[in-house]
Amino acid sequence: MTVTAAEKATAPRLRADASRNRARIIAAAREAFVEQGPDVPLDEIARRAGVGNATVYRNFADRRELIHHVTLSVMNRVIGHAEAAMAEEADAFEAVSRFTHAAAEERISALCPMISEHGNPDDPELEETGELLRATVIELITRAQRAGLFRADIGVGDYLIAVTQLTRPLPGSNCLAADDFSHRHLQILLDGMRAPARSELPGRAATLEDLRRSN
Repeated sequence: MTVTAAEKATAPRLRADASRNRARIIAAAREAFVEQGPDVPLDEIARRAGVGNATVYRNFADRRELIHHVTLSVMNRVIGHAEAAMAEEADAFEAVSRFTHAAAEERISALCPMISEHGNPDDPELEETGELLRATVIELITRAQRAGLFRADIGVGDYLIAVTQLTRPLPGSNCLAADDFSHRHLQILLDGMRAPARSELPGRAATLEDLRRSN
């Protein structure tokens, strides 16, 4: 079949439009899931994304698939924040601080319950991305500890637990209203993690293996 010049000129634009629509749907779904939970109507997600309902269903077979791709998107964005912080910040602790505040903006903690309930933790793509995320955070924290700027008695597990708890909205609360306070509280946390230590912590540092065992 012969492809006309007009069709050749139109095809790339249509592919780009489809890619942008898909990205808009994922971004809108993330915000809607954070605000209203996993049962938010897909029609509402389409409205927020500025696309028709058919476009949502054409890109995602069902709600579970959409949640899957929202999860991947958030995880990859968080990885990107960590890599950018390490590449662009000369001070290793400032890289941790920058990453912490940027990751909070992704609201991954608000999505955690939804991911646990509706996601598939054994999915190879999610598992691979999760391992990359963990490895990147380990590198971020280890660099700061080696520079003598991050307390040596704090484990990566400690860091992740603390950040998750501070940025996860309380049940029944308006998670968007909590944004006004989360960065303030994260900064208090970061000040406490900076070396030299001003106190002795009870117990032992939490590791990523501890977190896996608790799931």
